[in-house]
Amino acid sequence: MINVAIFGVGLIGGSIALCLKGKPGINVIGFSNRQSSVEKYVQRGVVDVGTTSIKDAAEQADFIFLCVPVGNLQEYMDKLNDCNLKNGCIVTDVGSTKSSVAAFARSLQLNNATFIGGHPMAGSERTGVEAASYHLLENAFYVLTPDESTPPEAVERLTDLLSHTRANIVKLDADAHDDIVGAISHLPHIIAVALVNQVRGYNEGNDLYESLAAGGFRDITRIASGDPTLWRDILIDNRSVLMRLLKDWSLGMNEFVRMLEEKDGSSIEEAFQKAGDFRSRMPERRKGMIHSVYDCYVDVPDHPGIIGKIASELGNNRINLSNLQIIESREDVPGILRLSFRNQEYLDQAIVLLNGLGYSVHQ
Repeated sequence: MINVAIFGVGLIGGSIALCLKGKPGINVIGFSNRQSSVEKYVQRGVVDVGTTSIKDAAEQADFIFLCVPVGNLQEYMDKLNDCNLKNGCIVTDVGSTKSSVAAFARSLQLNNATFIGGHPMAGSERTGVEAASYHLLENAFYVLTPDESTPPEAVERLTDLLSHTRANIVKLDADAHDDIVGAISHLPHIIAVALVNQVRGYNEGNDLYESLAAGGFRDITRIASGDPTLWRDILIDNRSVLMRLLKDWSLGMNEFVRMLEEKDGSSIEEAFQKAGDFRSRMPERRKGMIHSVYDCYVDVPDHPGIIGKIASELGNNRINLSNLQIIESREDVPGILRLSFRNQEYLDQAIVLLNGLGYSVHQ
């Protein structure tokens, strides 16, 4: 029997647990400091057994997944170092920064165990074990960051275990990981937060900013609503990378200032052209660091009951609608209704259904 201990059975930890639970020869142990959380994990069928004892969870484990916030990783690594871990135990994490935890693990030289950094690059707008899903990691990139001292046999064992998640395993140097993720996830979150706060400041003098900033503005800044404590820890941990990236961003913004000052229309066109070309090469449905949204926009006439009719049609066809929003400001938004779904399958089904009923549907 392979024992897998998961510390922090939330969105990611719970999703990993669901992928492993019930597989022949695998026993999933869930740890939490709170007994009520342990009971919830077991009652929801996410883990086989639960415990509030770190030693009980860690010392019987063949694999340990640290699915706690980045700011708590070193604390839990210290606690594991006080445990009598099994010979050959593999310890991994799921944090979105890798260099610091890898360096800390090397300084500890965990008793009998091998540390391999990990980062499943998938997410959701929801959090907690209630949001955990067997499908969350499917087709997502799952980065592992072994170093030159990591036994290849340990990497192979962890890779084999993670095959149950149906994710695409990628092996990457920890520093390179932090550079890349800093650029494609951490920097965009900073930009979104700064942009929203800039408009928030303007809104203090004229509340039409808030009223008119629906539609496209809301969409491109949705990641500004991330958990403040989580992002505090991530950004501080990856601060050296982000300071460099922000300097590069400032250079890019200064170039736009120059273009506007000089009325350099050709350079503006070129910037948009290059950006459009690069973005068009990105895979549309690949799961990534910034979670996907499954939205479409529907043009509807202003008739009584029309919104209820659309919702009923979706329900009658077993298409799960997760949210519905009436758009008042339609700048950059091609419809009056925004329909949101939990996954791509429901979105695809909804588009086919509504088009077939004669509605104009846009993405």
